[in-house]
Amino acid sequence: MGVNGAADLTIRTARQQDEPELARLDRVSWSWLSDVVPQPPEDAGIFDERRPPKRFLVAESAGRVVGYVQQGPATPLASNSHVRQIQGFVVDPEARGRGIGRALIEAACDRARAEGIRRMTLRVLAHNAPARRVYESCGFEVTGVLPEEFWLDGAYVDDVWMGRRL
Repeated sequence: MGVNGAADLTIRTARQQDEPELARLDRVSWSWLSDVVPQPPEDAGIFDERRPPKRFLVAESAGRVVGYVQQGPATPLASNSHVRQIQGFVVDPEARGRGIGRALIEAACDRARAEGIRRMTLRVLAHNAPARRVYESCGFEVTGVLPEEFWLDGAYVDDVWMGRRL
């Protein structure tokens, strides 16, 4: 699925050299609809020791990066090591509505399942209807809500926890 709807979508593990493009995607897709922190500065990176490239899957279409999903352990506890959490998810605003988000989420679930993970979880802001629709279409269900967890852009916003069995 390319920018023009072509079936040329490739999903792969991120590489260190993807960092500038992933950071750019973070900046251009930033919105209080999906983010709980201020917009990242121009020189912000994306990879660090908690967020290495191997935790990211990147979507490419027509030779350019059009999105990513980051997953990692839900907690550092051994008793919770069977659970992964989606900790970042971005689709280029110019490429939305073409199934790229769903393909990324399904690829993340497939990878986790192949690694023996039993459950995938995530958190999403209640007012982020587009992301919630993608997650629901991939089989995620609401498992809990933290009412008025965030004060964003002049309003209280619920934090919605979602999950699915793999």
